[in-house]
Amino acid sequence: MELIPNCPICKSEHTYHDGTFFVCPECAHEWNPDEQSNVSEGLQVKDSNGNLLADGDDIILIKDLKLKGSSTVLKKGAKAKGIRLVEGDHEIDCKIDNMKIMLKACFVKKA
Repeated sequence: MELIPNCPICKSEHTYHDGTFFVCPECAHEWNPDEQSNVSEGLQVKDSNGNLLADGDDIILIKDLKLKGSSTVLKKGAKAKGIRLVEGDHEIDCKIDNMKIMLKACFVKKA
C-alpha cells in the first residue's frame, strides 16, 4: 500500500492520489511528489481586501469591535503600527490605543 503524505499547505490528512499528482480536497492544492517542494513554510495572512500582511505592517480597523469582557469599543479607522503575525485563530498581535490585543485579519486592512 502506498503511503500518502499530508498536504504541505494545510497539513490535512485527507489527501488522495490522482494520476501523477497528490490532491488536497480541503485547500485544493496539487503537488507532484517527485518534484522538490517549493512551498514556503512562512505564515501567510491576508487582510479583508486580500493584501498579504507581514510583520511590521501598519493596519486600520474596518469596523467597530467590542472587546470581549470589557465595555471598551475599538472604533472603525483606529490604526495599529508595527503588527506581529502569530499562529492561531486571531492572526494579528498589535497595540491599539495603548492596549495589547489580538485581532482576526478579516477585520483589518493594510494601511
